[in-house]
Amino acid sequence: MALSAAEVNNLKTAPGVDGIIPAVLNRWSSRSFSSREVSTVDLARVFEAARWSASAYNEQPWRFVVGLRGTEIHQKLVDSLISFNKGWAAAAPVLILAFASTHFTHNGTENPYALYDLGAATATLTIQAAEEGMTTHTMAGFDQKFAREALGIPAEYVLGTIIALGYQGDPEALKEEQIYSLETSPRNRKPMKEMVFSAWDKAAGLSL
Repeated sequence: MALSAAEVNNLKTAPGVDGIIPAVLNRWSSRSFSSREVSTVDLARVFEAARWSASAYNEQPWRFVVGLRGTEIHQKLVDSLISFNKGWAAAAPVLILAFASTHFTHNGTENPYALYDLGAATATLTIQAAEEGMTTHTMAGFDQKFAREALGIPAEYVLGTIIALGYQGDPEALKEEQIYSLETSPRNRKPMKEMVFSAWDKAAGLSL
């Protein structure tokens, strides 16, 4: 039996844990987007959250190009996606290319933490979007050369991801069986013992 958007959302929401920020539990990567537009105020709030992310030397190397559905930038971002992502992501009301400057502005030397800091800003963006009731999907599957040339991104910037942002849509809108299956499968994570250690390969013994 086909699942509704609400049922899928319940399936994807992480189990409640006391003390964990609800937006962290509620954030998941939808592939089905509704036709509802994202207001400029809500979109600005998402980027305001990203603006306050931590970075090495407070460099704030992250940059974002925003494409709203129906615009040339949105279409260029769609065109840069691999075929697996292109079919569903084209429906997202907002597509964002995230990239970062690879050199520090205070001395011109290489910034080896640029991509890490971009990831932190992107994570903050997705959590704020979840707080706003929106959904995001961060994609590595795109042609970086095409995106760089199409948007005129200089070589001294490293490209990170393309992020689809909007509101969850009906899962039945996803016509490809594989993508529908991914949308409606349970969300899961590795246990804490496999990622938090007190020494190499020795679990720290933390639990909630």
